Amino acid sequence: MAAELKLAVERRVKVGKGPVRTLRNEGYVPGIYYDAKGENIPVKVKEVPLSKAYQKVGTSHVLTLDIEGEEKPAFIWQVEPHPFKNQTVHVDFYGADMTKPVRVFVDVEVQGKAKGTVEGGVLTVFRDKIEVHCLPADVPHGIAIDVSELDINDSVTVSQLSLPMGVEAVYQAEEDFAVVGVVPPVSEVEEEEIEGEEIEAAEAEEAETE
Repeated sequence: MAAELKLAVERRVKVGKGPVRTLRNEGYVPGIYYDAKGENIPVKVKEVPLSKAYQKVGTSHVLTLDIEGEEKPAFIWQVEPHPFKNQTVHVDFYGADMTKPVRVFVDVEVQGKAKGTVEGGVLTVFRDKIEVHCLPADVPHGIAIDVSELDINDSVTVSQLSLPMGVEAVYQAEEDFAVVGVVPPVSEVEEEEIEGEEIEAAEAEEAETE
């Protein structure tokens, strides 16, 4: 996915509590742009455009940072909210090397209606995000999982995900975890647990009498 979104920021000359407080009162968010080469640039960005950009790309997708005419591909690395006000107090941007793979988390998007839910099963998303490894421009906007054919006790594991070319899920082969599945109704689960507890209690009582 290309970095289609552009966010304008300005260099920040004055640092310290006083200037930062003034910036926030003027509707700016103070921040820092970092990159892998060790370049750190203090910046400021208008809060409203930053908020809109963050809603679109989160921390997993690249945008183009326009630093007073100098364009740099970057991730919104970290956003620090105010502890009690509806305000962002600081933002960190991290420069993206478009030729080197990155590891980021991408949202899971469930599609379809699982047939197991018709029989009373409960569709459960065990992982709402999956870590992937790919070039910054190839990070998908979501990982779609079609659950239409899932019956009760069926699941889709991370190794079964259909990912775009060049995108790999990050996991250990011995830990092929379930991402989404259909579990039995709660009542059935509780009955099985009760039956299991009764059996264990009976076995324990029998052992004591021997």
